[in-house]
This record gives sequence, C-alpha cells and structure tokens, in this order.
Amino acid sequence: MPGAALLGIAASLFAGAFTGIGGLLVAASGAPDARRQNLLIGFAAGVMIAAAVFSLILPAFAQMRGGGASLAGAALGVIAAVWLGALAMGRLGHWADGLAARGRLPERWGAALGIAQERRIALFIVAITLHNLPEGAAVGISFMGGDPSLGWATMFGIGLQNIPEGMAVAALLASLGWSRSACALAALATGLVEPLGGALAVAVAGLSAAVLPWALGFAAGAMLFVVVAEILPHTRRQIAHGSATPALMAGLALMMVLDVTLA
Repeated sequence: MPGAALLGIAASLFAGAFTGIGGLLVAASGAPDARRQNLLIGFAAGVMIAAAVFSLILPAFAQMRGGGASLAGAALGVIAAVWLGALAMGRLGHWADGLAARGRLPERWGAALGIAQERRIALFIVAITLHNLPEGAAVGISFMGGDPSLGWATMFGIGLQNIPEGMAVAALLASLGWSRSACALAALATGLVEPLGGALAVAVAGLSAAVLPWALGFAAGAMLFVVVAEILPHTRRQIAHGSATPALMAGLALMMVLDVTLA
C-alpha cells in the first residue's frame, strides 16, 4: 500500500520536527548561567531516563511478547538489546577518545573531544539522535496496519514527546555557549532523522515487527549509558551551583506523564 507508506514517512517527518519546538522554547530564554546550566543538564537526564523506560524499553517488551516470545524470552531479549546499546555507546566514547589522542581528528574536533563537557554532550546528542530512529519507525509502521487513526495517534504522541527531548538537546548546547539559533536548529536536526526510521520501517514492513523491539532496546541502552556514565557524574561534580535533582525529577515526571497519557 504505497499511499499508506508515503503517509507514514510524512507523518514521521512531522513528529520529528517537534524537537524544533523544544529547541525554540530554550532558545527564547537566552544563555544560561552556571546554576541554570546544571538544572538544565539535570532536566535533560530526567527526560532521557523516562524516555528510555517508557518510550523504548516497555514498548520493546510489549512488541516481543506480541510477536510470540515467552515472558522470559521477551525479558532476556530486551535486556540483551539494552546491554548492546550501552556497550556500543561506551565503545563509541573510547573510540572518539582514541582518535582525538592520536590526532586522527580535525584539530577543532580533537580539541572539543578532549574536553570532558564537550565529549559528554556529543555522546548525549548521538544517543538522542539514535533513539529517534526507532521512534520514526514506530510512526511509519503504525500507518501500515490499515487503521489510519492508530497512525495519527502515534504521530501526535511521539511528536509531543519530542518537545522535551528537543529542549534537552538545546539546553545542553546552550550550556556550551552556542547561539540561540544554533541550539534551535541542532534540536530540530536530531528529530529529522525520524523520517529515515519511518522509511526504513515501511520498506521492510515484514521484517520490522521483529527488528523494531531490538532497535528500541538498543536505543534505550545507549541513552541510559550516557545518563549514568556521563550526565549524572557531571551534575554531582557541579553541586556548588545547586543540586540538579529537582530538575531531574521534573524532566522525568514530565516525560513519564507524556508517555503514559499519550500511549
């Protein structure tokens, strides 16, 4: 059904563009001071934790069960996918560090990756972008079942969830001194990979039912690795600027409410 496939790809593009709204919201508030930087990073961590659990891990488990896996099989499959995602993100960080240390990157990139803050945020952006691929696939495939209302609901649900994700991306880039327009455009760019995920999903619709849960779990593992290994240690070191815990809880609660109510 080519019409449904094209509609699914277009809908995934629309949903991904909602990250730009989040970027604009942060850009409108201007450059943050040290205390606000810490709060924004905490908020980003909360958004990522909730997104990993409610947008990725639980749907991956449900899809594996729906595909005929036993309770234990689905649990082990999701655990394996999460572990692989965390391992891949950890290896990516080591790989980037090694290239920078050996001078194999352009001078500007090598200098940036040699600074812990820039490296941390680079990994965050990679994780957010990676997790948007299976989200785009979910939107695209939702239009292939013959019920357009399910597709529209999925599109708007994921689109609204993308707003705080865009805010998280823009907030971290603002903490590096990026301009308002650059923060907003970068947040938008992370969401614009969703139509790629949508196109891949509709192109291999018969295979996506088996692959999508693994992609969801993989993205969740990547996100959780960045939060645990990079973001949370940073907020603990910046305690002089105020605890980031309230902001983390706010980000987690906001994303959790959006995921649960829009599911």
